[in-house]
Amino acid sequence: MVVRVSTVAFEGVEARPVDVQVQLSNGSVVFNVVGLGDKAVAESRERVRSALVASGLSLPAKRITVNLAPADLPKEGSHYDLPIALGVMAAIGAIPFDALEGYTVLGELALDGAISPVAGVLPAAVAAGARGRGLICPADCGPEAAWASADIKIIAPRSLIQLANHFKGSQVISRPAPAIRSSSGVLPDLREIKGQESAKRALEIAAAGGHNLLFNGPPGAGKSMLAARLPSILPPLTPRELLEVSMIHSVAGALAGGELTDSRPFRAPHHSASMPALVGGGSGARPGEISLAHNGVLFLDELPEFQPQALDALRQPLETGEVAISRANHRCVYPARFQLVAAMNPCRCGHALEPGYSCRRGEPKRCAQSYQTRLSGPLLDRIDLHLEVAAIRASDLILPPAAEGSAEVAARVAAAREFQRERFQRLGRPDISCNAAAPAALVEQIVSLDEPGIKLIRDASEKLRLSARGFHRVLKLARTIADLQGAEHVRRPHLAEALSYRAASDRNEMAA
Repeated sequence: MVVRVSTVAFEGVEARPVDVQVQLSNGSVVFNVVGLGDKAVAESRERVRSALVASGLSLPAKRITVNLAPADLPKEGSHYDLPIALGVMAAIGAIPFDALEGYTVLGELALDGAISPVAGVLPAAVAAGARGRGLICPADCGPEAAWASADIKIIAPRSLIQLANHFKGSQVISRPAPAIRSSSGVLPDLREIKGQESAKRALEIAAAGGHNLLFNGPPGAGKSMLAARLPSILPPLTPRELLEVSMIHSVAGALAGGELTDSRPFRAPHHSASMPALVGGGSGARPGEISLAHNGVLFLDELPEFQPQALDALRQPLETGEVAISRANHRCVYPARFQLVAAMNPCRCGHALEPGYSCRRGEPKRCAQSYQTRLSGPLLDRIDLHLEVAAIRASDLILPPAAEGSAEVAARVAAAREFQRERFQRLGRPDISCNAAAPAALVEQIVSLDEPGIKLIRDASEKLRLSARGFHRVLKLARTIADLQGAEHVRRPHLAEALSYRAASDRNEMAA
């Protein structure tokens, strides 16, 4: 007789069904697990054996074979412990044979029979609901699974004994309730930034349209402070975006206590981060920083100090909104629609832009050019706003705080985002939430220029030698500037401001 228990294997954020088949037969006393499992799956034999003994059960003196089907699909992780243990318990009669029908099961076992939390419960719950099944998961992951749907039957036990008693009817496990992560405190406010009005304006435009932004300025100018205050003006996640973000964080094991939050992700990796850390990969093809920043912000401080290969690996995700991680035996795709915000010094010394500064490495202009060549042209072409941040002066620091803070800016950003959402709804693209994510085919529909605007963009394209990508990014940026003003059409002043945010070298060439 073969007992079957349903579980899942993860490919990116997709949960593929896996059939755990348990058979007890006569022969040599051995416990085999087959089906292309990794080391964690192979070690599940000892965890299952110890957990059953701790729960008052002993394995029969028979040959136990566990097959994870389909056998050609790689199985990774420790969440196969619980379905294997329940299959063995059903085979020896410790729980009713048909108790597990209609359930998807996942969970890791401790040696004392407790059920430990695992990653990926939310995608597993969504997949189980789509297949009309219930879910059995660890108690600590129950609040996470409850977000998938109110119609899914969820059992979240703390131990094997508790689950066995539930199936026998001697104990009832109530359905877990969805949990919301409480706010971590007051976010840094833009009111704390003194001076830097042009940088605040650029930050507002970037937040309103989801545009990529690069701050270039000397040390201590406030570049990192400005970027850290971006979350305070961003709108909260929509329900669809919340589900996408939470599924990625669930697969990465980053949902503490199964609690979800509607705050947009803000990831700030150190410049020593490797390419797999940024784009994903490594053991188990885990999601990288760009996927963990999906529907949020990826802040790269000291941009030229990152590995050039790692930075160039961001080019494709910045265009497509997803990253594909390929391995010899499988391939997975993670969403990666993030907003890039970066900061850098103008040169290795950091003071090349200061008048009268004498660089010890030679001519300041040559030092700056040498430092900035670490960034490739195609990457810079994907950044919509390039802003030179001047050093802050003492006369600015002694001024009182600004009258306008994050709350006022956030209100304008939310209004602009609502304009964009309604516009894309009318165009039949509800999947697009901001101007920066609009494909080139839609740009002509959302930007209608008058004659002065057409002349300006034509002349600017020739003098700046804008690429097709740069041309469309200027139009989308002008559309966002118009949205912030509540304007129905993009006019010449909107285009002029958008063009002023192109790379400094381009602007200098245009002025010449």
